[in-house]
Amino acid sequence: MKHSDTPLVSIRDLTITRDGRQTLHVDSLDLHRGEHIAILGPNGSGKSTLFSTIVRDLRPLWREGEPSMLLLGRERWELQEARSLFGIVSNDMQERCERKVTVRDTVLSGFFGSVGIRRHHAVTDAMHVRAAELEGLLGIEHLSSRTMDTLSTGEGRRALIARALAPSPEAIILDEPCDGLDPNARHHFIGAVRRIAQTGHTLLMVTHHIADIIPEIDRVITLRDGGIVADGPKSQILTEERLSELFAIEARVSQRDGFTHLW
Repeated sequence: MKHSDTPLVSIRDLTITRDGRQTLHVDSLDLHRGEHIAILGPNGSGKSTLFSTIVRDLRPLWREGEPSMLLLGRERWELQEARSLFGIVSNDMQERCERKVTVRDTVLSGFFGSVGIRRHHAVTDAMHVRAAELEGLLGIEHLSSRTMDTLSTGEGRRALIARALAPSPEAIILDEPCDGLDPNARHHFIGAVRRIAQTGHTLLMVTHHIADIIPEIDRVITLRDGGIVADGPKSQILTEERLSELFAIEARVSQRDGFTHLW
């Protein structure tokens, strides 16, 4: 896949500390627009810290010389401007959105970075058209008038993808996207994520479940103990040897329909 010359995210010699303890160090990492990437690792490996750093919820230690992180080649961004580059779907976001707000208004609120529509928000016809298109793409058009607090976890998560996509961000970030989903909900959710990837959206998935990694993901970055262990094509990273080392188990791997399964 051809990518633009300027990375969406460029990291060099980045260190994050929390409560006086180093929780993440990355020597070098570039993420490009148009890529489909999985960040994989066990709990406590630094995945969430890396995710939070990319979206500017955490700030790296200051150092002289070259900046630790650039977004689209720039170091300085207003916080809201930087966050608008990314559409985020996470368990925390889902908890915030489980309100008596309709699915349509939840999707529309993505244009304003809010939860629901406020009186001062000017919702245009074009926004409604975009919201309807996304609801159709994600298979939730029949839920448009339902409120978020009446949806199943899987339905709500698909609504959040539509909300994240509404303002056309540079990338969609899915943080542990299948946690809490039963097999039926997971099946429909994974199908929705695959359709998003197939439309060409930049996709970054943060997970500790190998089965979450959809066939459209072509690059896998693994983390352990606050550092990157490996970064490369999926076929080279999701091997029994590498996964055994990553998860400290005797891993067995099987392939089916483009998915990798660990057992």
